[in-house]
Amino acid sequence: MRYNRVCIESFGYELPENIVTSASLEERLSPVYNKLKLPYGRLERATGIRERRMWVNGTRPSEASTKAAEKAIARSGINKDEIECLVHASVSRDFLEPATAAVVHDSLGLPSTATIFDISNACLGFINGMVTLANMIELGQVKAGIVVGAEDSSRAIDKAIDELLKDPDITKDKLKSSFATLTLGCGAVAVVLTRSSMSKGGHRLLGGAVRTASQYNDLCRIEPDTCFFDFDSEPDMRTDYRAILKNGLALAPVTWKALQQELGWNNSDVDKVFTHQVSAVHRKLFLNVMGIDELKDFPTVEYLGNIASVSLPISLAIGIDKGHVNSGDKVVMMGGGSGLCSIMLGLAW
Repeated sequence: MRYNRVCIESFGYELPENIVTSASLEERLSPVYNKLKLPYGRLERATGIRERRMWVNGTRPSEASTKAAEKAIARSGINKDEIECLVHASVSRDFLEPATAAVVHDSLGLPSTATIFDISNACLGFINGMVTLANMIELGQVKAGIVVGAEDSSRAIDKAIDELLKDPDITKDKLKSSFATLTLGCGAVAVVLTRSSMSKGGHRLLGGAVRTASQYNDLCRIEPDTCFFDFDSEPDMRTDYRAILKNGLALAPVTWKALQQELGWNNSDVDKVFTHQVSAVHRKLFLNVMGIDELKDFPTVEYLGNIASVSLPISLAIGIDKGHVNSGDKVVMMGGGSGLCSIMLGLAW
């Protein structure tokens, strides 16, 4: 995909104040650790995640998305009545119907002429939302729009811990299958995209590449759709972490090569990269297999955990705020999600 008139105008993000350490999660699992004779600290050692953030109980994804969106719109300088599309694109949603985008649209007070809808594609949903909105702008269907998303992992973590504690036949393998759930965190992010002719910053979205390996769709599952089948149940997440890592690391270089061919870039051309951050270990392996200098990346996973679809865009948003991205930089957003799917986008900042 190539874009000639799409710009990233601004980001906004929201982080919960409640910090939950990996040590505190292990303390909750102490009966399991003691039974299996496991050393404490293994969660942080294995993932590099020392803490993550959690919303106050009862916080809906739409509430957090709205806060992030308000910040992004204020920073953009774009009037709300100029926003012609809103996409809500996280795993977490308020409910199955209507689209969570409807709640955010109403909360923001956007015009009735705006197109609104949800996109869901595991950890890749937000990037899918950016691509969809960029396509609409490139085609001339809209002049400006916003992609929002908020992830809430608290219920999944509580469910995983509860099941592990109740399992009379708990094993190390069962614990490992829940490890990915324990890495999750919460956060919200939004990005405003505009047609280049109305952009104030001129940060261009140049294009991207997509690759899919759907034969691995069974490696991470949250089933069934608990909202539909059982209103009283909690999300039950199971992940084959090693298989996800192995096959994801094989898919990423293929996508990266396709993006390089699309934009005519090579590794030395790229100034900064931002990745979907699952763990510190995964991040290092990912950058190594891609042949990318770690100094070009911006790590957040150590203190935010894996925030699913929000992980990559919120890292970019924080990196911009911290001065990691400079005017003129060539930037790559490297996204991935269970399924397996990969999208990479090239930016000229």
